[in-house]
Amino acid sequence: MRGAAYQAFYRLPHGVRRRIVRVIVPKYLVGAVCIVRDAEAADPGRLLLLRQPPGRRWGLPAGLLKKAEAPAVGAARELHEESGVRIDPDDLTPAVPNAIVHPKGWVDTVFMGTVPASSTELVVDGGEVLEAGWFPLDDLPDLTPNTAIVLGVYGIGPRAARQTP
Repeated sequence: MRGAAYQAFYRLPHGVRRRIVRVIVPKYLVGAVCIVRDAEAADPGRLLLLRQPPGRRWGLPAGLLKKAEAPAVGAARELHEESGVRIDPDDLTPAVPNAIVHPKGWVDTVFMGTVPASSTELVVDGGEVLEAGWFPLDDLPDLTPNTAIVLGVYGIGPRAARQTP
């Protein structure tokens, strides 16, 4: 029975199959996140964080991918747009795991990068991002819930002990 259903499905025109799949399969927004460390900091290191409106908590440089945009390209673009930090997409390392599926219906692709904080100017627009700064890994500020979850997957921050990759 299942085999016959698959055969019938694959006989349909591509556009019809695609519409059927879009109706049946859950849809996810896909974002790109950068975890950027200070290349010059002594252990345990420092992390780049952003304070965005409403401005109470700190988060990672991140945003949604544009249509057909490669995840590393989107991560580098968002990092530059939000903090002024420029890292070539080829210099970003996919985190392991590279994707985190959030229970509320989006997927974050996560990339790691390093820059020397002393020679990297942080530039924010005051609208999308209120403030950017470097924070010691062992003394992070109050994080947004999603940032705490993402960092926890990689063994960083207050949720590190409760997360497993």
